[in-house]
Amino acid sequence: MFTGLIEEIGEVSGVFNGTKSARIVINANKILHDIKVGDSIAVNGVCLTVTDFSLNKFSADVMPETLRKSSLGKLKIGSKVNLERAMAACGRFGGHIVSGHIDGTGKVLRIEKEDTAIWISIGASLDLLKYIVLKGSITLDGVSLTAAYVDKNLFKVSIIPHTKEQTTLITKNIGDELNIECDVIAKYIEKLIKFDEKSTENNLSITEETLIRTGFI
Repeated sequence: MFTGLIEEIGEVSGVFNGTKSARIVINANKILHDIKVGDSIAVNGVCLTVTDFSLNKFSADVMPETLRKSSLGKLKIGSKVNLERAMAACGRFGGHIVSGHIDGTGKVLRIEKEDTAIWISIGASLDLLKYIVLKGSITLDGVSLTAAYVDKNLFKVSIIPHTKEQTTLITKNIGDELNIECDVIAKYIEKLIKFDEKSTENNLSITEETLIRTGFI
């Protein structure tokens, strides 16, 4: 599990594409001091497993489903990426619950400056927007943010100076893709509601034949 608080900006130093999957190599410093093979690192919000590492870089495999759901397939040598290690049990929970399992991508539609803040408007599909709540948590390229505006076509976030300096978000251009992970709580609620509705429908469809078949008559 992650918190959405970026620890370091890394740089892609290798991309090795397979038929449908890929392996990426990322240069880093801070996050590598206690790393081991098998550890999880969120790369632009995507949870990847460390398969190899040295003093200043690590490698990770990217599976076909991850390439379909995220923007990692667009990474190239020199790309900057947001990095976060999995949350330590003794650490502070400063962001929100982030699984590293991307729901999809959105596109930057507009970037506006307001005093020290930067507003970013992101277009997304209704399948994603339905989980995004005004003043609720949202993860963009691994960064924990608050949705400050939501409608049926887009949502907006406001970036503070610290986030500008510590993440790659300010480097995005109009049309660039961002990895989106919606608040997991909203998805659990939807699942429970749909399950309950289905159970109710099944109860209403009980017939004499059903009662005989199940041994009640």
